[in-house]
Amino acid sequence: MFSKLKSDIPASIVVFLVALPLCLGVALASGAPLLSGIISGIIGGIVVGFLSQSHTSVSGPAAGLSAVVLAGITQLVNFDVFLLAVVIAGTIQLIAGLSKGGFIANYIPSNVIKGLLAAIGIILILKQIPHAVGFDRDTEDDFTFLQKDGENTFTELFSIFKYFSWGALIISSVSILIMIYWDKSPLKKVKFFPASLFVVLFGIFLNFLFGKYFPTLAVAEKHLVNIPKFDGISSIITLPSFSSIGNYHVWVVGLTLAIVASLETLLNLEAVENIDPHKRQASPNRELIAQGVGNIFSGLVGGIPITSVIVRSSVNINSGAETKLSTILHGLFLLISIILLSSILNLIPLASLAAILLITGYKLTKISLFKDLYKKGLNQFIPFVSTIVAIVFTDLLIGVLIGLAISIFYILKSNFKNPFIIQKETLHLDEIVRLELPNQVSFLNKASIKDTLWSIPKDSKVVIDATNSDFIDNDILELITDFKEIISKEKNIKLNIIGLKENYKLINYVQFVNVLDKATQEKLAPNDILEILKQGNNRFVTGNSTEKYLKHQVNATSFGQNPFAIVLSCIDSRTTTEHIFDLGLGDIFSVRIAGNILNEDILGSMEFGVHVVGVKLVVVLGHTKCGAIIGACNHVKLDNLTTLLNKVEPAIESEQTITTNRDGSNTEFVKKVTALNVHLTIERIRKESKIIAEQEKLGNIKIIGGMYDVETGIVSFYE
Repeated sequence: MFSKLKSDIPASIVVFLVALPLCLGVALASGAPLLSGIISGIIGGIVVGFLSQSHTSVSGPAAGLSAVVLAGITQLVNFDVFLLAVVIAGTIQLIAGLSKGGFIANYIPSNVIKGLLAAIGIILILKQIPHAVGFDRDTEDDFTFLQKDGENTFTELFSIFKYFSWGALIISSVSILIMIYWDKSPLKKVKFFPASLFVVLFGIFLNFLFGKYFPTLAVAEKHLVNIPKFDGISSIITLPSFSSIGNYHVWVVGLTLAIVASLETLLNLEAVENIDPHKRQASPNRELIAQGVGNIFSGLVGGIPITSVIVRSSVNINSGAETKLSTILHGLFLLISIILLSSILNLIPLASLAAILLITGYKLTKISLFKDLYKKGLNQFIPFVSTIVAIVFTDLLIGVLIGLAISIFYILKSNFKNPFIIQKETLHLDEIVRLELPNQVSFLNKASIKDTLWSIPKDSKVVIDATNSDFIDNDILELITDFKEIISKEKNIKLNIIGLKENYKLINYVQFVNVLDKATQEKLAPNDILEILKQGNNRFVTGNSTEKYLKHQVNATSFGQNPFAIVLSCIDSRTTTEHIFDLGLGDIFSVRIAGNILNEDILGSMEFGVHVVGVKLVVVLGHTKCGAIIGACNHVKLDNLTTLLNKVEPAIESEQTITTNRDGSNTEFVKKVTALNVHLTIERIRKESKIIAEQEKLGNIKIIGGMYDVETGIVSFYE
């Protein structure tokens, strides 16, 4: 944690400077003592920062909670009674974290999170423009659309033309330019002195010059940071009223605070991880525990409720923070500030802090973010934009809930349209309907799955594949059971159910196995078999290989074999014929030898397959980057291998287009020799086997060559 001090210390100072007026503003908006906001900021930094696993999240009093806090204080009348509700809220959060309640964070769509970030960026820009020009009638924390003074976010902007300070405008404008061009200057290499810290010091210095030499430009005291005077620990600490523990309303307020604060925290935690340059993750359960402990402490010493706050967290990340030490230090600085530094900090112009927040807002809502979401489709873009609009015109929680509702609508729409993959496969002569279930199958998918299964024609073969499904709702399992027990039997549908997890009541079920029988073998013509091989290779290449049920195929083929093809291929470990053609047991005779060369034993095996077993297709399959061909081109001599490689020599001699570099180092030469070796092997089969040649003349069989590409997995046949 201490290894990144050069980055964390300056970042913590910047976050502290931004958090300070926000803590005071939230307390003011909540109807709580001003210093109660500082107390919760201190605890959010030190206690929550220490317990949290997040490296960049910053916690403290949040503007989003101010309305709930104000309502709670108003309902409970006394602030000390409200503090008991804060302790109760923290306890509920602690229990929720220990009970693994943070799982809800995993169900927040990324487009909503990105919408939240962009909305916060837009709000920062809109709300900080008045502060940047010296119009500070509203507090720094006022992020709601409808403001406390009766204005709204947009009407407030028109007021800046009537009320503004030229000095504040100069300070904020120059500060923004400094932050924009800072990374283009040599100063960017000074990690312990970021641009945001410089503009704060610059603002103090520039305002000092204004006061001394240009009094009309000097920023007035009401446009500066304002920390209340510290009169000792007893003046800021308020103890909760434990005597009110039996008050029903205290528990209602406590539960409300726990729910709202937890939701905001989990949302902000997801958002912070989204903008963290290292994309580090923190346990949401651990965060709830940290927030719970923080709120318990805050309630015990007089602080208002705490949540993770996206504005401070964004400033923390943009200021270069690397570890949670930055968060902890910002809490320490808040503590020191109210005791020792109030007179110095009260010199900081709010325009300087506005400049920092304006740049932070811009980084959160870049145009590129909108372009990226638009490219992903309307089902991503519309919830994203809706979240932004809703947050800008309401508040964070309501806006996120609206965004979630719209996102759920598109999820429902997508699930209803196509919650699964359905395709038809032709294996041998049979057409099979394959229904592949997605990763999560809920009751939302019930209607479309039922419509599909119930519409399958009579006498079909159906495969329901749940291999990729981590969760299947009980409603879907009941649906599949009904199809298996009733519909499939009434419609004479043969059904295979595969891939089910052990914890389901329904188990895998195999009713048919695609094994060649004699009748099917006799019906298949040579070109039909070639098409089967082509389709199988396409499935292999696209990753859609069929389920083989090998255990069942063992039993089914134990009574005999009826293969439809002989494939002579290389012994190379990458060219397993059954795999590259997506075949099962009993489908082919597979002959494998280095260089796919031919000898009397192999020819005799082929004659057995054609004459005795009834094979109708003979394939000679070469492959790219064949080691045997390369060895033959290099004229390798190695005991018995020498005799084998000599059988490739006719192909080498037949290749006459390349006259130089005729060895294994010339890839083009090797490629042409490999192809010639296939063609010459086919000629030898016809020449040396009267049985096979006669069957080919009669049209009973077909002999064909092919080339397997070891880089793509594609087989190209020489038609």
